[in-house]
Amino acid sequence: MRTRFLVSEVGIGLRRNFTMTFAVIITVAISLSLLGIGLLANAQVSAMKDYWYDKIEVSVYLCGPLSESPSCSGGVVTPGQRLAIQEDLQALPVVSNVFYESQTEAFARFQERFRNSAIAQNVTADQLPESFRVKLTDPTQFAVIVSAFSGRPGVDVVQDQRAILEKFFRLLGVLRNGALLVGLASVLTAALLISNTLRIAAFNRRRETGVMKLVGATSMSIRLPFLLEGVISAIIGWAIATGLLALLKSVIDSKVAPLLSFTKFFGWGQVWVSSGYLLATGLFVSVTASVLTLRRYLKV
Repeated sequence: MRTRFLVSEVGIGLRRNFTMTFAVIITVAISLSLLGIGLLANAQVSAMKDYWYDKIEVSVYLCGPLSESPSCSGGVVTPGQRLAIQEDLQALPVVSNVFYESQTEAFARFQERFRNSAIAQNVTADQLPESFRVKLTDPTQFAVIVSAFSGRPGVDVVQDQRAILEKFFRLLGVLRNGALLVGLASVLTAALLISNTLRIAAFNRRRETGVMKLVGATSMSIRLPFLLEGVISAIIGWAIATGLLALLKSVIDSKVAPLLSFTKFFGWGQVWVSSGYLLATGLFVSVTASVLTLRRYLKV
C-alpha cells in the first residue's frame, strides 16, 4: 500500500509539473551529452596517442648536396660515414630497428605523398636527403639518439616525429578540456533547474504535505516523492544522452572512420564506460540538488 501511494504521488507530481519536468529532462539530456562528448574526446586522444606513439620513428637525415648544417661542411656523406652511422645506431640498446632510405626511395615516397600537389613537379631525387629511420623500443628515449648523432660528421639533422605529434595532441587536449568544461557548466545548469522545479513543486503541494504531516507521515515519506521525481527526470535524461552518444559513435564508424583510416578511434567500450559515468553524475547531481532544495523549502 505504501509503495502504491508513493508511485501515485510521483506520477501526480510529474503530470502536474509536466512542462517543468520536460524542461529538466531535456536540460539533463543536453548537459550529460556535452559532458559525454568531453569524456569521449578524452578517450579519442588516448586512442590516437596509443596508436601513433607505437608507430613513431626517429629520422636521421644524412648530409646531401643542399645540406647547410655545420656537420655537413665536409660535403655529402661518404659510404664509410654512412656505414659507421648505421652500425652505431644498431648497437644502441634503445633501438629496435633501423631502416635505410635512399634518395630514390625518399623521392618515390615524396611523390606518393604529394602526388596531387604542384610541388611534386618541382622536386627531383637529388634534392631529397637519404636517411635512417629508427624505431625505438621506447619512444621517450629520443634524447639518446639526439645526443649521440646530432652534429656528427655526415649527419644533417635528427628529427623526432613525436615532437610534431605533441603539438597536435596539445591542440586536441585544449579542445577536450573545453568540451569537459562546457559539459560541467551544463550539468550545473541542470542542477539549478532541478532545484527550481522541486521548489515550485513543493510550493504547489504545500497543502497536501501539510495534511500528511498532520496525519503522522514521517519527513522521509513526505520528501521521498519529490526526490524520486528529480531522480526519474535525471534517469530519462541520461537515457537520451546515452542514445545520442551511441548515435555519435555509429556516425563515426560509418561516415568518419572510412575517410580517416590512417588513425584509430575510440571503441564502443568507451561509450558504455562514459555512459556509466554520466549515470553516476546525473544521479549525484539530482539527489544532491533535491536534498538541499527540499531541506530548505519543504518544511516538515
